[in-house]
Parts: sequence; C-alpha cells; structure tokens
Amino acid sequence: MTKKTISTLIVVSIFSIAMGFMESAVVIYLREMYYPEGFAFPIKIIEGVVATTEIFREIATIIMLSCIGFIAGKTFIQRFAYFIFSFAIWDIFYYVFLKALIGWPESLFTWDLLFLLPVAWVSPVLAPILCTIAMIWLALLIIIYDGKGYKIMFQSSDWILLIIGSLVIMISFTTDHLLFMNKYVSITDTLKKVISQYIPQSFNWSVFLIGYGIILFVIIRFWYRIKNINYEK
Repeated sequence: MTKKTISTLIVVSIFSIAMGFMESAVVIYLREMYYPEGFAFPIKIIEGVVATTEIFREIATIIMLSCIGFIAGKTFIQRFAYFIFSFAIWDIFYYVFLKALIGWPESLFTWDLLFLLPVAWVSPVLAPILCTIAMIWLALLIIIYDGKGYKIMFQSSDWILLIIGSLVIMISFTTDHLLFMNKYVSITDTLKKVISQYIPQSFNWSVFLIGYGIILFVIIRFWYRIKNINYEK
C-alpha cells in the first residue's frame, strides 16, 4: 500500500473508533436511565422526545459513516470500501468500549438488540462481530489492490449475491421475534406491547451461516479473480 492509503486507513480508523466510543457512551446513558439494574430482555419502551432523538441519532450515524467513505475514496468502489471498513471498525469498538466501561457483553453469546423496526433484530454479539470481520476483509482487499494499481471491478453477480447474503442474514436476525409474534401476539396488540413482552429464545445460526457463507463466497471469488487476472494498469 502507498503511504497515502495507509494514512487514509489510519485516519478513517481513528474516526470510526471515536464514533464507536460515542455510540457506547449514548448506550451507557440510556441504560443508566432505563436499566439501572442492568440491561435485560424484555426491553423497556423509550417514548417521547428521547425516542425521536434515538431514531434521528441512528440515521445521523449512517450519514456520518457514509460521509467518511465519500471523503476518503475517490471512486464509487473506493467509497464503498471505506464505508464498510468504517462501519465495521465502529461496530467492533462499540462493543469494545461497552465491555471496558460496564463489563457488557458478558460473552460473545450475550443477546443484543440491533434494531427495532419493522420488528426486533436480535442476535448473540458474535453474529454482528462476524459480519464486521467479513466487511473489513472485503474492504481491505479493495483498498490494497486498488492501491497497487489493479482495476477493481465488481460483477453484477457479485452485487446480487452480496445483497442476497445480507438479506438472509437479516432474516436470521428477525426470525426469533417473528416466531414470537406469530405464536403469542394478536393482531390487536400494539407495537409497544409486542416489544415489551419479547424475550429472545433461540438464534437461527443455520440461516445466518447460509447468508454469511454467500458473502464469504463472493469475497473469496473476488480475491481469486483480482489475483489471477492481469488487469491493465
């Protein structure tokens, strides 16, 4: 890698780590307010201005990560690589700082609430960590080989498979809550009631690993292609 690429990766990493700390700080504040006895399911519903602020904070987080990708890269594929790299570093250090500051999660198999809409996204902490590893791997492949002068080009099938793999992983995150709703929730129940009664029971690792395997297949195939085809420099 060139010195410029290395310096860009360092700056993006520092930014993402700082964002991870900010995210963990907000979560610590919320847990002090709503879970003084310690976080556990079923979750307590946040309402009013705090709930509205949380929604826009999450949107702002994605905007900030997208912007750092846009600033760090010059082409679409570079910006995509820096975006997923920044996202992954941010997510990893979110957990690192929570562990360092409040001792949570207790293990990689501790349940975490990832999103709430349209249903609850839940999984053991290990699942999103595995996703970040794949994101960093793909991002570094793009950044390193692009820095060497290779023409980095994704095929249409690459994008399609990445989308399919991501959707399958999303299904694994939401399956348990959907099964809960189908079994215990009536059509007249409010979202507040549904969320406030839900306790995760099992994570569908089989579905997750299918989606994860699809993404790893794309990454390995992409790596093989750029290593074995002589692109014009």
